[in-house]
Amino acid sequence: MKPLPVVEVRNARSGSSLGGRIEIADRWWTRLRGLLGRSGLEEGGGLIITDSQGVHMWWMKFPLDVAMLDGERRVIALYLDLQPGKRTKMHRKARYALEVPVGVLEATGTREGDPLEWHRAG
Repeated sequence: MKPLPVVEVRNARSGSSLGGRIEIADRWWTRLRGLLGRSGLEEGGGLIITDSQGVHMWWMKFPLDVAMLDGERRVIALYLDLQPGKRTKMHRKARYALEVPVGVLEATGTREGDPLEWHRAG
């Protein structure tokens, strides 16, 4: 299987890095699979799911922070410490879901309305 693209995600308002090893799930199968089967995320890790209006945590083994982003990559909703078995609401304007370790969104001061940007890591 082809490795997923890896990017660094930054909050353009604050300049804070949300992670330097964030994978992009941009194909049907990788979006469906998400982080299932993993036991956790390393510091700096995460996942961007493209074409996503919401995420679920069914069968997950660990909680996540989730930011839903619109087509301009602005945060439209935040879910802090989303637990296994739970889900986000559906957001019709969302185009991306960013999943990062619990505490990252709070530590970086990320809030609704913030623009996020990403570029290839390395």
